[in-house]
Amino acid sequence: MEQTFNLKQKLKQFSIILIPILVTQLGLFAMNFFDTIMSGQYSTADLAGVAIGSSLWMPVFTGLSGILLAVTPIVAQLIGGKKEMYVKNTVIQGVYLAIIMAVLILIVGLIAVNPILSVMNIENEVRRVAGLYLAALAAGIIPLFVYNVLRSFIDALGFTRVTMYVTLMSLPLNVVFNYILIFGKLGLPALGGVGAGVASAITYWLICIISIVIVHRNRPFSEYHVFRNKVKADFTKWKEILIIGIPIGFSIFFETSIFSAVTLFMSVYTTEVIAAHQAAINFSSFLYMIPLSISMALTIVVGFEAGAGRMKDARTYSYMGVSIAVLIAATGGVLTFIFRDAVAGIYVTDQQVISLTAQFLIFAVLFQLSDAIQAPVQGVLRGYKDVNITLIMTMISYWVIGLPVGYVLANYTEWAYFGYWIGLIAGLTAGAITLTIRMVIIQRNKMKAAPGH
Repeated sequence: MEQTFNLKQKLKQFSIILIPILVTQLGLFAMNFFDTIMSGQYSTADLAGVAIGSSLWMPVFTGLSGILLAVTPIVAQLIGGKKEMYVKNTVIQGVYLAIIMAVLILIVGLIAVNPILSVMNIENEVRRVAGLYLAALAAGIIPLFVYNVLRSFIDALGFTRVTMYVTLMSLPLNVVFNYILIFGKLGLPALGGVGAGVASAITYWLICIISIVIVHRNRPFSEYHVFRNKVKADFTKWKEILIIGIPIGFSIFFETSIFSAVTLFMSVYTTEVIAAHQAAINFSSFLYMIPLSISMALTIVVGFEAGAGRMKDARTYSYMGVSIAVLIAATGGVLTFIFRDAVAGIYVTDQQVISLTAQFLIFAVLFQLSDAIQAPVQGVLRGYKDVNITLIMTMISYWVIGLPVGYVLANYTEWAYFGYWIGLIAGLTAGAITLTIRMVIIQRNKMKAAPGH
């Protein structure tokens, strides 16, 4: 990270940080992407089981790991403010929190998963696959959370290409593990969708171990001596991380959980509808990695500039990032609409499911544009450490507007299951509008308070 003085330099710096983050996010998502595709090739029931399991797991993972994202703006502002001596403590306390949260998830999951699955109106085979898929994933939760902290540290220093290399190294291994375990190769039994969970858990351990080695041995990370000396728990630092991180985590939870809630509500429909919905959601989530990556890059550059007191530069980065996201989303939406049947065919071979998936993808095109605004704007606000109002706005947008609208349309109109997707569009649009207003207000106040204004 270094100071920039014109738009061309900012675009170059932003691209250097963004592109590796994007590759990393696409790589991490590709693990879930291949889980879904390869499970679908095994059987429709396994695809539906992985869909249900993912719907329970993803909001929990993204929400709680989102708390750990607080490490990024904290470290970025420390670096921008020339306070590098405090970085080590932030990172190691983040690791402690990661382990504690992972253990709590394991305990709650052990108690709650089976009762939740038992009350769902799904086929027994789908229920079995979902339960065992989650049990397999559980083995990789602790290393996955620790990796998220180390990744936030590495990214905050501007070395986003390092986490990109880690992901690119692990992705082929994940695909190989999937192939062996799902379809039963090398003399092993065919586990179907459950094998996808086992493969992911193994991969989580690999990326965690690789990241620990890099932070311990490679410069400039080794200069912070994160793992050199034993560090006691620092509850003051935990409080700082949690004060910033909890609103971030819950904001992410409110967004991701509405998609999971919709999937759970749709469990009353046929297995074919569930499978088609999951395939369309999976592809939409794949495209969402672009605005999400832009959001993460914006948190780094805005945090760096805000930490240094350069509010005008922070504002320039924010509008640059949102503009790029909207342009890419518009292009991606047009291509998705044109090739929706071909996209559906990637996931399943059942012609009925392909037709349904293509119809869902039409609705997915519409909320891509809202995602392209609300995700980057959230990244900007995190860079300013403005997270509490964002939490309230996302909760209202998704749970007070989005889900109720979807439920009413799905159950009391002819839209049926498509009504839930219209509700998603309504919630995301409301979020995009309110968050943008908040960003404009924050920037106006920051500019007025900046020295020399």
